[in-house]
Amino acid sequence: MKLGEKVVFVGIVIVVAGFMGRNLWYLNTTQEVDKGIPYYSTASAALGRSAMDIYRQQNCKGCHSLWTVRDLIKAVPAPILDGIGSLHDEGWFYQYFSAANPQSILPSRLKAEYRMPSYAHLSENERRLLARYMASLRVQDWYLEETRKAEHEKLTGEERRP
Repeated sequence: MKLGEKVVFVGIVIVVAGFMGRNLWYLNTTQEVDKGIPYYSTASAALGRSAMDIYRQQNCKGCHSLWTVRDLIKAVPAPILDGIGSLHDEGWFYQYFSAANPQSILPSRLKAEYRMPSYAHLSENERRLLARYMASLRVQDWYLEETRKAEHEKLTGEERRP
């Protein structure tokens, strides 16, 4: 090995060792508490099973994800349903599922083949059951507040104060 090669090699070792030391120090001094999964459901087991039967029958998973990781390559740009009950109540969901044209309630910029279909053809009981279940899909308050804060900062560039 020539002298120049040795100097470059020693320099690389020093830089790598420095990064490793910094990361080790950071891991030992940072004490962030894991708050857990922010999404939960207040639905009973029976309601959950019945609603998931309808979810599967209507192929909702073709566009929406629920309790799972989304495949971004195959996914239609439809909302993830985890925590959606924190945004709307049961009455709103029932009205949405009962509408002949759901876009009249919640407009969509998606292509026609990706827009939310009408579920007015389902029985009233099935629409109510689905609405009750969707309203039960909640998100922890701390996560909702963190999300609102991040969205405010992204849109305005200013820190949001509680």
